[in-house]
Amino acid sequence: MDYGALAARTQAWYEDQKRVGYIETSAMLTNWKKQDDLQFLNDVSSVPLQQGLRHLQTAFSNFFAGRAKYPNFKKKHNGGNAEFTKAAFKFRDGQIFLAKSPTALDIRWSRQLPQRIEPSTITVKLSPFGRWTVSMLVDVEIQKLPESLTQVGIDLGITSLVALSTGEKIANPKSFKAKKAKLRKAQKALIRKQKGSNNRHKARRKVAKVHAQISDARNDFLHKLTTRLVRENQTIAVEDLAVKNMVKNKKLALSISDASWGELVRQIEYKCDWYGRTLIKIDRWFPSSKRCGHCGHIVDKLPLNIREWDCPKCSTHHDRDINASKNILAAGLAVSVCGANIRPDILKAEGQLQKTRKGKKQKPKS
Repeated sequence: MDYGALAARTQAWYEDQKRVGYIETSAMLTNWKKQDDLQFLNDVSSVPLQQGLRHLQTAFSNFFAGRAKYPNFKKKHNGGNAEFTKAAFKFRDGQIFLAKSPTALDIRWSRQLPQRIEPSTITVKLSPFGRWTVSMLVDVEIQKLPESLTQVGIDLGITSLVALSTGEKIANPKSFKAKKAKLRKAQKALIRKQKGSNNRHKARRKVAKVHAQISDARNDFLHKLTTRLVRENQTIAVEDLAVKNMVKNKKLALSISDASWGELVRQIEYKCDWYGRTLIKIDRWFPSSKRCGHCGHIVDKLPLNIREWDCPKCSTHHDRDINASKNILAAGLAVSVCGANIRPDILKAEGQLQKTRKGKKQKPKS
């Protein structure tokens, strides 16, 4: 249905330079239901159909505002979702009844449901490999955790996913690498199948299932790790990394994507907000690895292959990652307590460079 709405809006724009909005597409939907070849639209509730049109309107609003690319067509075998609002479902005693569905959904809940919940929206989603999931939007009051006296700095890495200022290192599970051989075998089997055949459809679902296993394993590990860090520490300091720029490095792109640093920080951020913790993000240019945590000396170069080093000024031996996490915590506390500038040398150099540039622009006196 939303495919037809997208096609109609695209055609109207390119042929007549006319913008078609939600109201026009809603009227189109009414006419489509009257056509003989589109009678299947009457078999489902009108609510998820209207919600699809609203989501399409949001996608176009984001496009015209420059926040997203032009909406594109999705392949049917990539799955889809249907969103039901209060008028289109009933929730009673842990059972969900959808509009125009005679029986309750057969659901195996992934967690214990809160008591006396009233979901405002229910979304039914089909994954590319054929797994159905149901999610509910509910308002739940989250209790703040009791205050803790512990503080931790986190240095993100590839071999060790996180190095903590307490001296602990947590290994990277490398979810993609663990399933790489299985994924390659499934992809090679898919390539051999004839396009359009039933065997190719089965092979495609096997590839999608392996991808889902990788994603599920990664998300499960990250949720357990971030929940533990938030529960144990009152203050957490991390680097504000530009992951989108870092994955442009072809040699490290796969490893960085598999580590999922952005998702890890995102989870810590919203869980800190939930449970009353403090998250401090320090500047990404802060030399956390090159700085000696004992005397403050900053070395000129420290290649990635050097994992341990001795400070040339005070001779203190450092583990690269642990030293970085301790510096991150110290910098984060300095910013939190007094708003200290953690890059004075860099900012001073930038100021001198700007003065030099201004001096070059001045015309010489005659």
